[in-house]
Amino acid sequence: MWEIVYADTDDGENQLGSLPMVHCPANQEMPKFLLIWEVRSTGTFEPGLSGEDVPVVDQELKQYARMDVLKEKLTPQEFDRIRLALGLKPLLEAAKTGHEITQKVRENVAQKELSALGKKSF
Repeated sequence: MWEIVYADTDDGENQLGSLPMVHCPANQEMPKFLLIWEVRSTGTFEPGLSGEDVPVVDQELKQYARMDVLKEKLTPQEFDRIRLALGLKPLLEAAKTGHEITQKVRENVAQKELSALGKKSF
């Protein structure tokens, strides 16, 4: 059985950020899609079995698909339609933007390393 967990650190050392992790058993593959209940409080209460107030919630089943599976099975045009529907950029445009961001990070790191050595870049 898969288990969805979050890293339990408040010390800033969590390199995963607030992204959940899925613990997969060694003999199973990561699921290709997940079904997750979205539960929202209505702000109202009803009596429970013992007369206590129990919050009333609205529930809606949500479905999440793995992008790597979709990318493998769809044409590039179909995959970009999915990305656009999710509010993402087309893949080639996103890859270009990601490369530009990575390059800026590398330049900033290199500049800091040179500064630490007392040198200037030209």
